[in-house]
Order: sequence, then structure tokens, then C-alpha cells
Amino acid sequence: MQPLLKVEGLKKSFGGVAALRDGRFELAPGSVHALCGGNGAGKSTFLSIVMGIQKRDAGAIWRRGVEVEFSSPAEALASGIAIIEQELSPVPHMSVAENIFLGREPTRRFGGIDFRAMNREAQRLLDELEFDIRAERTMATLSVAQMQLVEIAKALSHDAEVIFMDEPTSAIGEREAQQLFAAIARLKAQGRGIVYVSHRLSEIFQIADSYTVFRDGAYVASGAMTETDRPGLIRMIVGRELGDEYIKTNAPSETIGLAVENLASPGKIEDISFTVRKGEIFGIYGLMGSGRTEIFDALFGLDRHSVGRILVDGKAVAISRPADAMAEGLAFVTEDRKQTGLNLADSVRGNIGLASLPEMSPAFVMRRAEEAEASTRMIERFAIKAARDTMPVSGLSGGNQQKVVLGKWFLRRPRVLLLDEPTRGVDVGAKREIYRIICDFAAEGGTVVMISSEIDEVLGMSDRIMVMRNGRSAGIEARAQASAQSLVHLST
Repeated sequence: MQPLLKVEGLKKSFGGVAALRDGRFELAPGSVHALCGGNGAGKSTFLSIVMGIQKRDAGAIWRRGVEVEFSSPAEALASGIAIIEQELSPVPHMSVAENIFLGREPTRRFGGIDFRAMNREAQRLLDELEFDIRAERTMATLSVAQMQLVEIAKALSHDAEVIFMDEPTSAIGEREAQQLFAAIARLKAQGRGIVYVSHRLSEIFQIADSYTVFRDGAYVASGAMTETDRPGLIRMIVGRELGDEYIKTNAPSETIGLAVENLASPGKIEDISFTVRKGEIFGIYGLMGSGRTEIFDALFGLDRHSVGRILVDGKAVAISRPADAMAEGLAFVTEDRKQTGLNLADSVRGNIGLASLPEMSPAFVMRRAEEAEASTRMIERFAIKAARDTMPVSGLSGGNQQKVVLGKWFLRRPRVLLLDEPTRGVDVGAKREIYRIICDFAAEGGTVVMISSEIDEVLGMSDRIMVMRNGRSAGIEARAQASAQSLVHLST
């Protein structure tokens, strides 16, 4: 059977540094092929070359047996290749339908956009995918997860034969992920090929038929999913045995570090109460729209309409803005590091010092020596891989960017750590390092509250888990009693 897409010997260097040394790949019709590898393995460079975003230095690409070279994504799309990118690129003040059909809007007979037809077609596509989103809504009113679903619908609207999906579930919940997997199954049955890129190995084993592994910019191995297992795939990705995936070194004390009583916000969350002990990792699980992130928005002073009582180390605190939360020892690692966790235009050093600017520049003049020392300390503490701390933070891998975010907050010596999807978009090796950082913080007496949409992660890391449903707590389970089945049962 002739492959839909075949790639051999792709190479690409930037400034003499090889980003891709040997990219090889083959996609069969009617299959889901997982492209695996850690951050810096060369996957993104590979995808950008195939999609015509980057020009290759060497190698060949065949589309249904015909050698091709695309100079733009438009040419790749014309050849039947589409991509769902990890980084969202919505036009916020346009509607969902306008975003889906941007640049190819249906027109009326005598000119002008046919908005009725566009909305109708967009809604048909969203309904077919079982995405609960109205086509007329403005993108700016959607959550990050809903924007991700729109990006998925946009890519599928092109009716492409080859579809690259780059971390498509990184911002969506379990229910939405299952809807996506159902859509993938339908595309596969139609003979289309899906190239699936994800750090979530449980997803890969659930939906993929075959795999290819890249490491250090080069092809390592490929084969059928039935011929490997999770430890074997991890070994190929990282090049060594990784050991236990989840690190648990913390032990909850009897002292309450954070108490939340009757937290509420109109139309978002209602009557949320829980306590977290010092040394404890308290997990929060729930489907998209369940109110998970809204709890953190209220606790950190981002939601001005929230009410309720918050106690830190037994003392009632008044938090009406982030500065109040920071003064009380709270730190908030948001779910989208590139949008709300980092200043991508700034350096690694600048980002590490971002949350400590008032302390390091009391007279509106930065104490450069203090800033450099703090940056070096955090880079060493979290083993951040950066050529120099003055380099742009945008040049780091996802895992190292996330460690910069953690370093930014740890510089403030927080008492309570609020973590929203702390390992989103990072590879298995970096995940393990982040788990160690979290556990070490708790083991030293810190208080941790962690939101995760990955059931394996929330079960593996949490001492207790609160499940959210429709803006309310559906129950709290201890680690020993919690299971994937019980969490899903409570969340639906």
C-alpha cells in the first residue's frame, strides 16, 4: 500500500547547530501514527519543514509517491496536509465561525460575506465533532480549552487527507479529549492519516496504531504500538531507564497551611470549601468548565467578584488582587505559560525576576547584581538548560520554560503553591523533574494545590483529590481510595 506521506533524511541547522539530523517517517492510509520524542528531539522542526514553514537543508518528502517541496503552509494545505498547532492563534474579536473560515469565507452571489451560510456550516462542523460551542460566539469569550477545540475544528474543516495534531489535548479535559478521539476514529475510517504528537503516553497507547521516535534531532525507531509498552517507549524517548514516573517524597503534617471556606463567584463556582495541610499535595480534578481554574482565580485575587474566607497558616487573609495574594505567600503557576506565565520577549533572567521586581528595584532602578545572582541560583536549583541567562526565554524547550516559571515563584519563597496543569506540554523526562520539585517543596513543609486534567498525574501525585463538577465540589477522596473510575464518576 502506497503511503500517504513518506519522509527520508531530513536535515536542518540554525547557525551551525543541527536541529534535525535525520528525520524519517512514513504514514499509511487509515492510520494514526504517533510522533514521539522529548523537548528538543526535532519534532517541531520536522513538522515545520513538512508544512513548508522552514526550508530543509537536505532530505526528501513524498506525497502519495510524488516527491514534493512546499514553500508555504498554503501549498501543503493545497496538497491535502493540515496541521493543528500546539500554540493557539485565534483572532479574539472575531466569531468562532469567522476564525474557522478565515480567508475562505463563503460569499453571496453579488459579493460580500454570507455570514448566515458561514455560521451554519461552522455549527454543523462543531456539532458533528460534538463540541459544545456556538459558532456565533466571540473567540475572546472562550476559555483556552474551548479555543483549542475551535483550532481542531478549523483544521478538520479543510477536509485534508493528512492531519498533523501537535499536542491537541494539552488544554482540554477528559471529556473533550474523548470527543476528539471519536473524531479521529471517524477520520481514520475514511482512510485519512493522522500524525499525532503528544507527551501524554496514555493517549498514544489509546489511539495510535504505530509510532516513530526522534531523539536529539534524529530518527531512533518506529514500529507498531502492539510491539512496545510504556517503559519501552519511554526508554526510546529518553535514551535510558527513567525509573518511577511519579515521585512521592512528601508526608502531610497535621498543621493546616491553607483553608478555604464557602468560596464563590457568580456564575463560576459556588460553596467551595477545603483544607490543605502543610506538606500535602492536594489535587483538583474535573472536566473542562467544571470550575477548576476559577478556584485559583478567586484565591489569587484575579476574580474581583469572588467571596469567601481564606486562611493561610491559620490566619484569615483579605485577597482582592494578585499583589495581596503574593504578600500572603501565595504563588500561582498558570495553565498557559506562554500567555500568562512568561514574557516571551524577555530573557531567562528577566523572567526569573519578574515576580520580585518590587524587591529588586525598590527605587525603580534594577539592582543588576542581585538580579543576576538570583537568576543563577534558580537556574542551578532547577537545572534549567540555557546557554546563558540573557538568552530569550522563548528559545528554551517547554520543560525548561516551565522550570523558569517555577523559578520565578520560588524566588519569592512562597508558602502556598497553586499549580494549574504544571506539566502541560512537557516531555516525560521534564515531567519527572517537575514532580521532584513539587514533592521537595511539600516535603520541606510547603502547601501545594495542583489542578490536573490528566487522571494518571492527579492520582500519582496527590495525597487527596477534590473533584469539581458544574462549579461545585463533587467530593474529596483520599489517595488510597481514589481511582480513575471514581474520579470520572464524580466528575460527570
